[in-house]
Amino acid sequence: QVQLVESGGGLVQAGGSLRLSCAASGRTLSSYAMAWFRQAPGKEREFVATVSWGGGRTYYADSVKGRFTISRANAKNTVYLQMNSLKPEDTAVYYCAAGPSPGTRKIEYGYWGQGTQVTVSS
Repeated sequence: QVQLVESGGGLVQAGGSLRLSCAASGRTLSSYAMAWFRQAPGKEREFVATVSWGGGRTYYADSVKGRFTISRANAKNTVYLQMNSLKPEDTAVYYCAAGPSPGTRKIEYGYWGQGTQVTVSS
C-alpha cells in the first residue's frame, strides 16, 4: 500500500507561482510512475503531468506545457509540481497519483492522495 499526501496549495494571483509536493509513505515511490491530475468544480478530473519511476520521462497536458514542471526526489519519497505563470483556469483541486507506468489516464493509477486546493485570482 502507498499513502500519498499533497501539500503546497493555496491562493495566488495570476502570473504567480506555486510548488506542490506529494509525500509518500508505506512503500518507496521509486517503483512507481507518478502523476498530477486536477479537478475544477463541475468538471472531470484531468491529467496534468506524469514522470517515470526514474525521472527520465515526463509528459504534460498541452494546457500546462512550458509552465509546469514535474520532478521527483526518490530519496525523499516525494514528487513535486512547480507551477509558474499561473492562470485563473488553473484553479482546481490537484491530486497526485502513483501507478506502474507514466500514463495519462486516471485508470492507470491505483493510488491517489486527498488533493490540495489551488486558487488563482485574476
